[in-house]
Amino acid sequence: MQVLPSKELAPYIKHYLFLDNAATDIQKLRLFSDGNTGIVFSLKSKLISDFSDYKVKSYLPDSFLYGQLNGFKDIYSDNAITLIIVVFQPDGIHQLLGIPANEFHDSIIDIHDVFDREGLDLQEKLSEEINNQQRIELLNQFFRNLITEKSPSDDLIIKSSLTFIITNKGYFSLQQLVDHTGYTERHLERKFKECIGLSPKKFGNVIRLHHFLKLLKDKSDTANLTTICYDAGFSDQSHLIKEFRKHTGISPRAYLYTTGKLTNNLIKTFPDTF
Repeated sequence: MQVLPSKELAPYIKHYLFLDNAATDIQKLRLFSDGNTGIVFSLKSKLISDFSDYKVKSYLPDSFLYGQLNGFKDIYSDNAITLIIVVFQPDGIHQLLGIPANEFHDSIIDIHDVFDREGLDLQEKLSEEINNQQRIELLNQFFRNLITEKSPSDDLIIKSSLTFIITNKGYFSLQQLVDHTGYTERHLERKFKECIGLSPKKFGNVIRLHHFLKLLKDKSDTANLTTICYDAGFSDQSHLIKEFRKHTGISPRAYLYTTGKLTNNLIKTFPDTF
């Protein structure tokens, strides 16, 4: 289930996701970049970050923030799970905390290290509450408290650049972005790493990949992969497959036919795609 935050939080938070999975066998969940950072609250059981050669489990924190990802991260579950994911706007975590977004780059960080005791209190309240509407209000209230006396960023460079990149579905050149904003490539690179956590080109590559995923999801019975590849702005199918594997670790066909889609950037992989 996907739910929008309260109106005043929209500049910071894209949406909340509520996911339940009743399976109790070991499952691999693959998280990959969608251009946003997020917080995962695991309310029923802990997620597992890795297994050693002797099957010793390394657990993730009950709640954690993930930054912009270089590629993908595999996490595991061996019990029923209930997840709430707060998906921020591309520059949302920087606006909320005032911390350079590249400090979270390719990282998973315990919520306590980001929000101190207040983050753990929110985790406990969300776990105790069984009504999702009440959980939404808890989330809204928590983030409303964070933005008290804080106004959304008036950083027009970032806002204009994001609009340009998303409108063009990630298919653009750096020179076009320079011409659009009037700022140098070097200045844009610095601002993007500070506010987004990725360079403009890497962010654009993620947006283009997800445009391809949308076209793939909505494809007609007669559409083929090659056609969708060109429609998404990739020069050829080999270029698409290379980019797709870099971000997701699997091929487009494996994504389409041998995975379970939990969210835009979280999939359940099966043994033959491990």
